[in-house]
Amino acid sequence: MPQPTTQARQTGHPGYSETLPRRPESAATARRLLRAACAVWGLDALADDGALIVSELVANAVQHARRESIRVVIDRPDAARVRVGVADLSRTRPVQGADDNNEGGRGLRLVAALAADWGTDERRWGKIVWADLEGRG
Repeated sequence: MPQPTTQARQTGHPGYSETLPRRPESAATARRLLRAACAVWGLDALADDGALIVSELVANAVQHARRESIRVVIDRPDAARVRVGVADLSRTRPVQGADDNNEGGRGLRLVAALAADWGTDERRWGKIVWADLEGRG
């Protein structure tokens, strides 16, 4: 069973992350991690949207990533913001669907609608797709 890790951040709030198998069932674990972080930080109002976002990001990684694992990262860059990220070992950037007739890409449209901001950070080993949620600090 993968073990969660915590790490101190500049804001004094720990970050939460966990390496998970690249399987659809990992979305449930990612949602629990997100909800736990929001509860600890007193940002429960962000938990429902955050759970939808992390589910979509995990689903995208399950479908498109390489290798057998992904990493979910929940961070609090400042007092009123939670960053949800999913890292994988593929460099292929996600593509947001253009319209409702596309089979894929609708999840990223949902992420864009719910998040204050979202994007992809390329890494030497792959990428991190992230979304920011904003609440009251």
